[in-house]
Amino acid sequence: MDTKHRIIDEALTLFSEKGYANVFVGDIAERVGIKAPSLYKHYKNKRAIFDAIIEEMNLRFAEQAKSLNINGTDAVADSGIYENMSEESLLKLGRELFLYFLHDDYNSRFRKMLTIEQFNNKELAGMYSKIYVDDPLSYQGMLLGMVTAAGILHTDNVEIMTLHFYAPIYYLLTICDRDPDREPWALKTMDDHIRQFNRLYGRNA
Repeated sequence: MDTKHRIIDEALTLFSEKGYANVFVGDIAERVGIKAPSLYKHYKNKRAIFDAIIEEMNLRFAEQAKSLNINGTDAVADSGIYENMSEESLLKLGRELFLYFLHDDYNSRFRKMLTIEQFNNKELAGMYSKIYVDDPLSYQGMLLGMVTAAGILHTDNVEIMTLHFYAPIYYLLTICDRDPDREPWALKTMDDHIRQFNRLYGRNA
């Protein structure tokens, strides 16, 4: 791992342990094993390191989505894939995405940092909501809306249907963050949830 990546990796660990506000550039440099002036050759300040962490997370997710043959952020691009997906394929995809967000090292540490900071920093509280609530609901709402328009799912309220789909998955993710031993239960529960969602909204009708 080169120095630039070591810096963001160690910074993320420190942020997840102490919170963003309680970590200083000198702390990061010490953890990496370099002097602060050397760190500034790579990043001009702590915020630049933070932004680089987000960029790295986005790159990692894009690679994961590509490996699953989806876009992951563009609902229009993914709508045709979901329209033709069997329930078993949907279960498999749901599991793989859930496990990625649960176990990807960057995601888990970043989520821990935001959990700590959401009560202290309004900007990071908003970022938490955007990444783990607003963006997923927007993507899935558009996706489910298009699948509904295609006649595969049936509802008169796509917004509520989207909440029905995503809220339990987010709930299970946060439970596993707090109690990793519940992962097998969470995976089974998610499978049951997706199957029931399909029955409720008529995917298999």
